[in-house]
Amino acid sequence: MLLKSKIIGQGPIPLIILHGFLGMSDNWKSYAKKMSSLGFQIHLLDQRNHGNSFRSNDFNYNLLVQDLHNYINHHDINNSSIIGHSMGGKTAMMFSSLYPMEIKKLIIVDILPISYKSNFQSILNSLKSIDLNSIKSRKEVNIILEKTITEVSIRRLLLKNLYRNNENKFDFKFNLDVLHSKFSEVENAINLTLKFSGKSLFVKGEKSNYITEGEMGKIKKFFPNSKLVTIPNSGHWVHSENPNSFFKKTLNFLKS
Repeated sequence: MLLKSKIIGQGPIPLIILHGFLGMSDNWKSYAKKMSSLGFQIHLLDQRNHGNSFRSNDFNYNLLVQDLHNYINHHDINNSSIIGHSMGGKTAMMFSSLYPMEIKKLIIVDILPISYKSNFQSILNSLKSIDLNSIKSRKEVNIILEKTITEVSIRRLLLKNLYRNNENKFDFKFNLDVLHSKFSEVENAINLTLKFSGKSLFVKGEKSNYITEGEMGKIKKFFPNSKLVTIPNSGHWVHSENPNSFFKKTLNFLKS
């Protein structure tokens, strides 16, 4: 099956953007609109079990990479650059290792190809505890989530996924049951085989601990033409917490 996407802009430079875990393409619309005015054609993808894309009981990085490859082939996209945030960054790195000749430049946002232990499991548990059949408003969901999720930015991300289904009941756009059961796949390290010799930019949020200098030093083996930039006043959701700085750094890299 083919991933759903939003294609913004008619420019000659293709740029594919992959959202993070529990995110969706809409999270990147503001960034895409700015880039589209500068010669880029942006492909905002919803990865499987997220946003408007298909739902599946199978979920791992091998499948996410093949979904991306199928999308690129279907749309006959050549010489594209890819931005991947968090889970999307792991997908992008694995794709670049399997298909290094299909990418021009790579931007990896606040993630490395290593194993992580995060607080997302507790977030998923909190989401699973909500009886959506009895929910009447987004405010109710926010009040419930406030008890266990203190970060406003994370709650805002989750609430964006709320919508009314065909039965006029609230539901999440992401496939909560599958993502809850397969979450270990998201935290796993990814296998890299071939090195990607193209230009790579790793973007770290100043307040985030997802990228460390020690681990970054090992990255050169697979991404020899890479560099690291740090975005001030931002955490893991770099692109939304300091959008202006993120835009400038990534634009300079893509245009260089």
